Parts: sequence; C-alpha cells; structure tokens
Amino acid sequence: MVVGLYLSNSTEAVLGSRGGCDHGSMTATNPDMVAALPEVAREVEDFVAGGGWDQPPQLFALVPTAELLAAEPGMAAQLDAAAPLTPIAQEPLAEPELDVALAGIAWPDGVAGCAVVQEIVVLPPEVESALSDDAAGAPAMLTRLAATHPSRREARLVAAVLRDGPGACLLRLRGGDDALEELVEHPDLAPNLIEALRGTFEP
Repeated sequence: MVVGLYLSNSTEAVLGSRGGCDHGSMTATNPDMVAALPEVAREVEDFVAGGGWDQPPQLFALVPTAELLAAEPGMAAQLDAAAPLTPIAQEPLAEPELDVALAGIAWPDGVAGCAVVQEIVVLPPEVESALSDDAAGAPAMLTRLAATHPSRREARLVAAVLRDGPGACLLRLRGGDDALEELVEHPDLAPNLIEALRGTFEP
C-alpha cells in the first residue's frame, strides 16, 4: 500500500531523523529490501495507474515498514507488516523539468530509497536512432519529433533505487487501437534516471 503525504509528527520524525536510524537496515546490505524493490516499483505503478494517464511526474519516498509501524502503530491495519518497504507519496514536484527537480532533492536519513514515475514517449530503436541523428545537439527538437512520430508509443516509466543499493525499473506501454498494453521490467531500462535518483542521496 502506498501511504499518502499527510502523516503525523511521529512519522515525520522517522523520515527526518538524523543519526537515530540503523543505516545498515537501509542499504543494499539488507537482502529483504533488495529483493522487495521490484515489487515496490510495481506497487507504485499500480497506485499511479489508478489516476489514469496524462499525469505529471510523481515522487515517492521508500521507508522501512518496521520503523513506520514503530512510529505509527495505529497504521498497522493499513500497512503490510511483512513488506520491508512502504512507498510514501510526496508533494507534487514544483519544477516541471524532472532532471532539475531531482537535482534539488536531498533525502533525510530515515528514507531508505526513492521512486519516481514519469510518462514518456517510446519509439522503435531504428526510429529513435534516425531522429537522434536529425536532431543532434538539439534535445528540444528531438522531443518534438518523437511526440509527433506515427510510430510513437506512450508509456509510464517507474524507476526506484535504494540508498547505496540497486535499482529497479518497469515500463507500462499504453494500449490503443492498434496495440495491446504491455508491461516490461528490467533494471537497465532507464540508467540515466536511476543515476539521477541515486544522486538525491549524495551528501
């Protein structure tokens, strides 16, 4: 279950704690969190999908469920106590450009990882290569060409990372008159986005 933004002071204290957390429980050294990351990405995608398509990018903090329950025992009925991580939806990003928005984020110690959801346009590899040659050095032009190309597919991309740990990605291709909805999962789907998310945990 994805937890909403509005939390009590005790929960915010968990997220904002400095020096009071067991950092070993929030890194790649915790195999339960590593194993759970792809499922968390699917959970986040399911949550966002409930709002339909044509949504702006959305950001989620990934918090250790045990610490969240310790701070908020009253939430026990809402959370899966067996899940190592719980996604917490954040406020809408103030900056429309995702790379700029992520560059301005610094997570507190109580956050074990993060995830972002972004709608993108996907093109066949040969088409993307041709357009890249046509719009060399002009990213804005490439974006415009991709958005209007007849072979484009709209998709929802989810990227998630752990603090000092691995990443997970999934891509849901939007269905249409001539195409079925598809779900693709692979950790290397969006390497640049994964690196940008890792950067939000740098000192």
